[in-house]
Amino acid sequence: MKKILLIGFMFLGFAINAQEVVTDVANYEIKKERIFYKGKDVTETFNLEQKEALKAQIKTYKKELKAEQKAKNKQDKAAKKAEKEQKKAKKAKKKAEKKQKKAERVLEKREKAEKAVSKANEKLSDAQRKYERKKRKGKLSPDDEVKWLDRIEKLQKKVDKAEKKLRKL
Repeated sequence: MKKILLIGFMFLGFAINAQEVVTDVANYEIKKERIFYKGKDVTETFNLEQKEALKAQIKTYKKELKAEQKAKNKQDKAAKKAEKEQKKAKKAKKKAEKKQKKAERVLEKREKAEKAVSKANEKLSDAQRKYERKKRKGKLSPDDEVKWLDRIEKLQKKVDKAEKKLRKL
């Protein structure tokens, strides 16, 4: 029985000492060869091999953390750059649309002015033809002739005004 207990305690002792240090590395901190866990000095609880293993784990953890941070920073920069490019493209698109609308408005104004000129010319020519026809047939009294000449003069002014507006465009 003593032998079994002795073997059991030896096995337990080996198991305790031979265990690998599996730790939550994020909670350990090393300052000047001292190991701190949650602000308390726990250096004496580790043997030399465990200390070295813990230091190596912390070192690799810090490297991984830095690598992750760099990768995250690169992703953030890439995302910001893509966002800036997207904003620039959106701005350029809006600018192009604005230009297009302005060109369309100018074209509409020009077409409207051309229609106004043609309509005014048409009215003027109709009025002149009617005046000439009535004059030829002798159906114009002196008062009617003055009215027709005033009407033709007003229509001529409208034509001139419409042509001037068209030239401005």
